[in-house]
Amino acid sequence: MPVDAHIYPVALVLRGRRCLVVGGGNVAAQKVKGLLAAGAEVHVTARDVGAAMRELAGQRGLASVEERPYRSGEAAGYWLVVAATGDPTVNQSVYDDGEKSGVFVNSADDPERCSFMLPAVARQGPVTVAVSTGGYSPALAGWLKEQFAQQMGPELAELAELLAEARARLKAEGRSTEGVDWRSGLSSAMLDLIRDGRRAEAKERLEACLSQ
Repeated sequence: MPVDAHIYPVALVLRGRRCLVVGGGNVAAQKVKGLLAAGAEVHVTARDVGAAMRELAGQRGLASVEERPYRSGEAAGYWLVVAATGDPTVNQSVYDDGEKSGVFVNSADDPERCSFMLPAVARQGPVTVAVSTGGYSPALAGWLKEQFAQQMGPELAELAELLAEARARLKAEGRSTEGVDWRSGLSSAMLDLIRDGRRAEAKERLEACLSQ
């Protein structure tokens, strides 16, 4: 069943944190790739390790791949756990261990055994767009993600960098960034200017908005 409540969306910082993936098939391999992209320290345990998972061996951040069954209670040693076994009994065991130890667990295609959902994600530089339907329809989440991705050109990453520079400068000057009218700058065609290669003009326009 899907989650019958509003989920609480967050953006987790997993760099250097120990995460466990239980399962060795193609789905598990995709989960590992997502965790590696976030800089996590990933450990894998699976009864059978498939070709897609073996191809990931040696990648930075993939700390271990053990071909063995999941051991009861081992979820407690990690920050985050993903169960992608296709076996409801194993998924239940992993989920129960997570509940006992306060570790968040996602069971692939198994909403009833999830304490967090994995959204469909589109990225452009530092900008991340995540879409979730709370387990109602992963296909819809994936389709929406593709719609957003089509609008996320490299100019969006450049805009984010420009804004970050301005924000850092304001902080260095001892000014608060909370009361700044960032929206006026963003609504002033800055993105179009960057897209046309006119970064200097975009920066000037932002500065004009910030000085008001």
